[in-house]
Order: sequence, then structure tokens, then C-alpha cells
Amino acid sequence: MASPPSSPPSPKKLKMSSSTSEADPDASAAASGEPRRRYKRRKVAIFLGYCGAGYQGMQKNPGARTIEGDLEEALFLAGAVPDADRGAPRRYDWARSARTDKGVSAAAQVVSGRFYIDPPGLAARLSAHLPDQIRIFGYKRVTNSFNAKKFCDRRRYVYLLPVFALDPSAHPDREAVMASLGSGNELARCVECSERGRKVPGIMGGGRKVRTGEKNPNFVVGKRVEMKMVVVSACEERNDACKSELECSNTEKPEHGSEQGGGEDDGASNLNSMSSVLQPEKEREVGNGGFESREGEESCGNSRADSASKHGTLGSEELAADEKSKLVEGRLTEEETAKGGVVESTANEEAVLAIKSGFCYGDEEKERFNRILKHYVGTHNFHNFTTRTKAEDPSARRYIISFEADRVVTIDGIDFVKCEVVGQSFMLHQIRKMIGLAVAVMRNCAPESLMEVALKKEVSINVPTAPEVGLYLDECLFSSYNKKWRDSHEEISMASYAEEAEEFRMKHIYPHIAQMEHKEGAVALWLHSLNLRNYPDFHFVDTNSESLGAEQTKQDNLG
Repeated sequence: MASPPSSPPSPKKLKMSSSTSEADPDASAAASGEPRRRYKRRKVAIFLGYCGAGYQGMQKNPGARTIEGDLEEALFLAGAVPDADRGAPRRYDWARSARTDKGVSAAAQVVSGRFYIDPPGLAARLSAHLPDQIRIFGYKRVTNSFNAKKFCDRRRYVYLLPVFALDPSAHPDREAVMASLGSGNELARCVECSERGRKVPGIMGGGRKVRTGEKNPNFVVGKRVEMKMVVVSACEERNDACKSELECSNTEKPEHGSEQGGGEDDGASNLNSMSSVLQPEKEREVGNGGFESREGEESCGNSRADSASKHGTLGSEELAADEKSKLVEGRLTEEETAKGGVVESTANEEAVLAIKSGFCYGDEEKERFNRILKHYVGTHNFHNFTTRTKAEDPSARRYIISFEADRVVTIDGIDFVKCEVVGQSFMLHQIRKMIGLAVAVMRNCAPESLMEVALKKEVSINVPTAPEVGLYLDECLFSSYNKKWRDSHEEISMASYAEEAEEFRMKHIYPHIAQMEHKEGAVALWLHSLNLRNYPDFHFVDTNSESLGAEQTKQDNLG
């Protein structure tokens, strides 16, 4: 018996989204027979820079404004991340090369992940959804296994330290200031500044909080500032640039006997309400409106200095007493101010006092500071240079490749020592604490022998933390990756974006660092806190010399 004819197979059901409509261009293209465009995710490394003002660091933190949070949202808005993966960075293999702290900037950060990079113009689309202080330089295709954190061999950070911070006579501890009152010594000019430095929150390593009601616009979209870079040679060649400067007041109203100041986002006491700087000795003006002080005169930077020329034949001691009394009473008149030696360096009523002092970052000072920084080079236990990491924790051991401070840069009238540190990786606050202890030793607040003691595993001491504003990530290096994949993939480096990165430094990072020193005097306030009251461990070597000697003998015997 013949079998019945087989029925024709049913057509396959089309795989279409339930949300497809005629308004969908891809669906319309499919219906008309045209090939449907499908973008694929690509593994890429994105190069960016940012100014850390107003941000709580790089890493995403719920409830806080972070660089990573803004960047993730921009990736979604630019179409690089689908809606299903929004807010879930693990789904697209998100990784960062470095995790910067609150207020720390970066000139060459690298992040990686799988993104939709088509159609062309991803960098421009990202920049359109980001603020001016975050700049996308570009991106490069990488291998599928690439991870910006794991494949980064070294990180280079730069800390711009004002030259006056290395001068032991500039902004000393409060005890030295108070002891100088009535003696005609210029330290009397820092009496209020040191008092405020004594009260700076966070000097013991904690974070500083924003006052209630204070505004948080730290970031300044600044114009390009002129910055000159010099390699420090002999002290005589740097004579004109050896200045001890600091802005300790912004806009002052002497007729009321008090100063006016505006709030800033780090909760330190406002420097804008500080008293004027008074010169106890007669000064004479030099060519461009600066000052030339007498030999041996100390300088304690502030925004204002009264010239002694109007006092005629008054002796230096009488003049010092007279001006000291005016400092205490706060009754400087506008007439006296007009006759004083105020050097206006900016158009926003901020003045900078440039006074030659006996200190100069010349060959001798450079050699000593680099010798101090060299103690950090190598593999050491840095448990004293971070928080929440115990000495027994293997992660406390870090390898520092180099730490140098050979160049001086001048930004907006302030000389900065450029401290460059290269290491495999760094812990929380590590670089700032390394700078803090080095400055304390350079200013003779602590002996140089404390450097070696602080790196011992069995010793636990409190180390000062330098302000965060001068620190920025300069570059992330991928030497091993570039060597392995040089024949098939592009080199992961900032060489292609060097000009854009330098322009970003000049427009955003450098002006912010200089402005914070002019307006708030972040470093100057911190310098006043470097004393035995806040850091009794500065005398740790003296008080524990016997036990340290016994421990060293024991190690020598074991060796």
C-alpha cells in the first residue's frame, strides 16, 4: 500500500525581538531585504586624563562622585555599553591601571574593557558626555586577555612640592613661632598661620571633611599657564628663582580689622582669613616689583608685605615691634597697604610675595633631598606608609624602581620641585606619606636615620601625610605586553597622545595645583603641623636607640 505524500516542512520561525517595530531602522532594513548592521564588541584600552578636584578618587564608590562613576555613565550614553550592562562593569571586563585617591589627578590613566567602538568617533562621543576636567585622548585595540591592571608593569607618579617646603625656616611649628614673639624675629608673622596649621583636620592621616554649607567648586577651568622648567644647577644660577612664597589671604578688608574668605571643599580652616605678612626690616624694590631682602632675613610667605621705607629713621627693632602690634590688632590701613610691597601676580586680587631668602634648591640641597628619597628605592615593607595594612600582610611589601627630584618648575609664580617616583604598584596614601616623611627629614624635624627605621617590619610609627593636591599620575607603562605583542598589536603607550596630555596638564592640572597653594596654602598649613606634638615618633630613634641597637646586633649575628 502506498504511503501518503509527506507534507512540506514548516518554515523556520524568524529570530526577532519582541520589541521590533517599524520605527526600528535595523528592522526596516531587514524587512526590505537589506543586510542588517551588527556591531561587535572589541577589547580596547582607553587613554584619558582628569583633574581630581571635587572627586572622591578614581574607583567607583556608592554615594560618592568618582571618576569611574562618571566614565561608566558616559560609556553607556555614548553607546559603548548596552542597556543590559549598565552599572555592571564586570560584564564588560572593566579594569583600571591605577586607583588614585581623593583629589589626586591623572595625566595618563588607562582603562580597558569590551565596548562597542563602532561607528567611528567613540572618543568624541565620550567627551561629549563628560565634564571638561575629564579628557578622553583615544583608544587602541588590545588582545582579548588584556587587563589594564594586571598588564601594567610600572606606574609613574609626580608630586609637585613647593620649594619653600624644604626650607626649615619657612612656616615652622607653632612652638617656634610663639617663642619668637616680642623678639623682633620674623617668625611672628606666622603666628595666626601656625595656629591654623595646628588645627588642620586630617594631619594624623585621616581625611578632611567638608563643612556644612560649604561649596565644592575646587576645579577651575583655567587658562593655559606659562610654566618654565629648568634643571637645577648651582645655587647662584637659581638666585632669582629662590623664593619662599605662599598665599595666606585672598581678599582682605583692613578697615574692618578682619579678613574675608570663601569656602573650599577640603575642610581645612580657610587661609583667606589670615593676617598680613609684615617685613620688620627695610626693603628696597627690585626691577619687576619684587623685593630684595637683607642677608640672613627669613621669609615666611604670605600675600602681603609692608615696606619699611615710610617709617623713615625708625630702627629695625622698633619697626618690628610696631608692625607686630599691628599684626595682632589687625588694623592695617589701606594707605599703609598701598605703600607696602605687594606683588600682584594675578588679576583676581591674589598677591604673591617673592622675597629672596637664604634657602635655595641648589646642588647641595638637591643632593641631600635625592639622598633622602633614595632610601625608598628597592623592595621594602611600607606598612607605616599606608592605612589598614598590617606589617605581616604580604601586600605591604612594594618595589620602588626610582625616586628622584632633579627639576624645578615654575607655575603661576611659585617654584615647585618635581618629585618623580616609579614603582610597580602603590598602596593607599603611600606616595603622600613617603613625601611627608622626606620633607620632615629635610626640614630637620626628624633625623635621617628614621627613614630606615620606618621601613622595618617590626617597627610601627606614625608618618605625616603630605597634601593630596600636588600629586598626579604621570604615566602607566606596559613594557612586557608591548614586547610580547609588538608584531600583532599597537603599542600601549602615551606616545601617540603626548601633545594632548601635555596640553591637558597645562590647562587643568598645573593651574589647579598652583591655585590651591595661592588660595588655600595647603602645603604651608601642613608644614606647621610637623612638630613633636603631632608626630612624637620623630624622636623614635632617640628614645629607642638601645632596643634598635640590640635588634641590629641580633640581625648581624644571625647574618
